[in-house]
Amino acid sequence: MMDRAFRIKIRIRRFTRRHPWLTFAIRSFMIFSAAFGGAYGFIAGSRSESSGYDPHAFAIGASFLFAIACVALATLSFRLRWMRRKLRKIALHNETLADRNWELKEAEERARSLFESQGDLIVLRDADGCITFVNDAYCELAQQPRSALVGTHFNLVVLEQGTSALERNGTRIHDQKIASPLGPRWIAWREGLVRSDAGRPAEMQCVGRDVTDRAETERALSDARDQADAASRAKSRFLAMASHEIRTPLNGIIGMSGLLLDTPLTPEQITYARAVKTSGDALLSLIEELLDYSKIEAGKIDLEQRPFALAALIEDITELLAPRAQARKLEIAAYVDERLPMEVVGDAARLRQVLLNLAGNAIKFTSTGGVALIVEPGIWPNEISFLVRDTGIGIAPEAQQRIFREFEQADERIARSYGGTGLGLSISERIVKRMGGRITLESKPDVGSTFEVSIPLAASDRENSGQEAFAAPDLTGQSIMLVAPQTIEASLVAHRLQRWGGQTCVVSDAAVAQALLPERSWHAVLLDRALGTADVEWLGEAARPHASHRIVMFTPATRHEIQPSSAFTGYLVKPLRAASLAARLSLAPEIAAPNLAGDELIETVEAAERRAAAPLKGLSILVAEDNEINALLMRSLLTRLGHHAVVTTNGEEAMESWLAAKSAGAPYDLVLMDIQMPQLDGIETTRRIRAHEAGQSGRRTPILALTANTLVEDRYACFEAGMDGFLIKPLDREKLAEALAGLAASRHLAA
Repeated sequence: MMDRAFRIKIRIRRFTRRHPWLTFAIRSFMIFSAAFGGAYGFIAGSRSESSGYDPHAFAIGASFLFAIACVALATLSFRLRWMRRKLRKIALHNETLADRNWELKEAEERARSLFESQGDLIVLRDADGCITFVNDAYCELAQQPRSALVGTHFNLVVLEQGTSALERNGTRIHDQKIASPLGPRWIAWREGLVRSDAGRPAEMQCVGRDVTDRAETERALSDARDQADAASRAKSRFLAMASHEIRTPLNGIIGMSGLLLDTPLTPEQITYARAVKTSGDALLSLIEELLDYSKIEAGKIDLEQRPFALAALIEDITELLAPRAQARKLEIAAYVDERLPMEVVGDAARLRQVLLNLAGNAIKFTSTGGVALIVEPGIWPNEISFLVRDTGIGIAPEAQQRIFREFEQADERIARSYGGTGLGLSISERIVKRMGGRITLESKPDVGSTFEVSIPLAASDRENSGQEAFAAPDLTGQSIMLVAPQTIEASLVAHRLQRWGGQTCVVSDAAVAQALLPERSWHAVLLDRALGTADVEWLGEAARPHASHRIVMFTPATRHEIQPSSAFTGYLVKPLRAASLAARLSLAPEIAAPNLAGDELIETVEAAERRAAAPLKGLSILVAEDNEINALLMRSLLTRLGHHAVVTTNGEEAMESWLAAKSAGAPYDLVLMDIQMPQLDGIETTRRIRAHEAGQSGRRTPILALTANTLVEDRYACFEAGMDGFLIKPLDREKLAEALAGLAASRHLAA
């Protein structure tokens, strides 16, 4: 009932709005009729005889009615004025709405024009897939007018469907290869639901962009990447093959020249044989640098993260380079700051390679003075700085950046005078960057150079590292005299003694040292043999009443020049190890140190070597080597080491010999297996040996690979086949002897 009354009321209001004059006439007639009827009835009633007419009461009533009429008229006037003001506001609001509506219509027209002229394809479909809107680009691609497409289920011809993805907002993204008048085109679609008008269901909006150029570019890049990968693999295979083919004869050159030098030769023949071996070593170094460079270029350099002893690594490097430096009459020394951890985690092999290259270059380009390898904390947490300092020719400022490039050196004069490929520093820089560090250079021509390598190396948290820290002596208040030339090693030794608390006095003149001896009681006097044998022996005798420890420092090449004497309480071999120096200074004065320079030591060392070599006698070794020269070299090396070698030229012969020895009850103690052999290679031969051993009990035969390939893939292949290790050609006699010594000691080889 209320709804019906409301509808009637709405209809009346609509009628009055549509016919305002008729409404005004009706309202005026009703007002006039009511007023006239009321006035006439009032006057007629007052004129009747029985009305009791009173003029005064009539006047009062008329005045009251007039007042009411005035109030009504005033109220109506105010209401009309308020309604006019309201109407003006409504009119202004209507004008604003009209302007806004016009702007919206213009924006709609612009948007529609933009949509229709958009280069991207735009199409709207309803829930049934029927097209409700398409723009001009879609019509042009479909070759149909808009009127023919709207209301249909038209779809473009799809030649290839790409992969699709769904975004978080529900938008679906996919690529399609479609047919077009200009040929196949790739379209990237974005599809999502949109609501076009309130009260209407949502529509599927599809926006497509022509990405044919991008797709072709990506495909071209993919093809180029595949070609680059194929070229990189081909380069790696070529380098591996070239390395193998070069290393095989180089193994014979270096090995045979080494054997030749062990035979009685005339001085001229020794010179020629050493020249051959030196040339072979130089060629091997060149091959190693080229292979390292190729691995870095191919991104195949892998870093290990293993704990290693920092001080031991640095001291091993200096001892390894000491013969080369001492042959050029140079000093070489190392100093590791005591604040650094004993063990750090990193790639010790790559760090050794970098430092060997830098220190080796320093020795090569230094003619007087020496080389120092200093290790100290870096500027950042867990950072360690390695400084390689020399007193060499230096590097000009304009050449300091160029030397880190490939195949570059400071200038052509240096390249002609000192040789080299110019790859060492480039490889070192790339390795350092790969380790997360940096390498810098400070140099002055004719003064020297300092290379600083800063690498983040965290301290190892292993509880049982196997590395025991040496006990640094407490030299607080102790006076120590260091008699040595003003060299790099002397300054580093003095610095170390001062860190231990000693009051160190460095003297470079023997006469001055002799004059200073009576001034005080010296805890120790360190004498450098570089002052001269006579001066050292004379100072040793002079220091006996004044110093508790009288220690001589010498190089291995000069130890035979010092005669055994009671004037000395100890000996140290340069370059000094911190642990050796600490141990020598910690000895009680009454305990005499063993004679390190006399013939007794030489005899003891030779006896120890004979005792160590004694268990190696009689090992039965099978050698599978197809190269005649390398086979001869292996037979000669093994024979000189006291072993019995049986040589085969291919895998089938090696397999037959191994089976025959095992059947006869005399199995081989070791198999040295060449990887690349005709008929049956070393990998397959090893697999067959391991397969035969799998079904039998007894000791497993150790197998070492003899390979000229240094790629990681080749090493993995060796281990997967069941080999226990590998020896890289050119064969190093010391590594071979070390492997055989370990086998003889344990009768098995650790992988």
